[in-house]
Amino acid sequence: MPELDLRWRVLRRILGTPYLFALHVRVSGIERIPARGAAILAVNHVSVLDPIGVALVAYARGRAIRFLAAAEFFDHHLAGPVLRGWDQIPIRRGVRDVAALDELVMALGDGRLTGIFPEGRVADSLTRKRGGTGVARVARATGAPVIPVGIWGTQERLPRGQLRWSLPLRTPVAIAVGDPIPVAASISGTRELREATDRIMGSIETLTEHARSATERWLLPRKDPSA
Repeated sequence: MPELDLRWRVLRRILGTPYLFALHVRVSGIERIPARGAAILAVNHVSVLDPIGVALVAYARGRAIRFLAAAEFFDHHLAGPVLRGWDQIPIRRGVRDVAALDELVMALGDGRLTGIFPEGRVADSLTRKRGGTGVARVARATGAPVIPVGIWGTQERLPRGQLRWSLPLRTPVAIAVGDPIPVAASISGTRELREATDRIMGSIETLTEHARSATERWLLPRKDPSA
């Protein structure tokens, strides 16, 4: 049974069309997202637009992705129907939401593609938040590989708390997908979980810098070939 059912195809048109009209998205490493089977995309977070961009990348790979999303957004009159329509998983921030993690584990057990923002919240574009160990815990419990992802450029259009209108009209956004990172089932204790998380976050940071460099090169003025 294909993952991309009618709901996803409709939402791809409703959200994807204006998203790709407003943002000029370039992706590297998309082939590292498995065409089938369980995996966890672990992504940095610079804008509320990030999940849509990553979901569109997964869609292009033929996959439907289930993200952990802040529970309060499910009560929003616009965001709520979208999150429920895309079958996302609500998680209560500030507490250890075991039920949300259990649902994520079940989704991976069914061979689904899932997504986590280890920072938990949208970070300042210049300051990274420390990654939570939830991604390592889930990977350890399920054996699913963690695929690090770096995204950059969405914050130029919608940073924290405000919509920004600026040139260029189609904001450059780069998404870089990295090699899978296995988390051994044998790791135990807070220290080993933190080490695994730091390894994942280090890879995300490297990919984010690659994405950032890509958007900066994109914005460089073209040289006059006659000069």
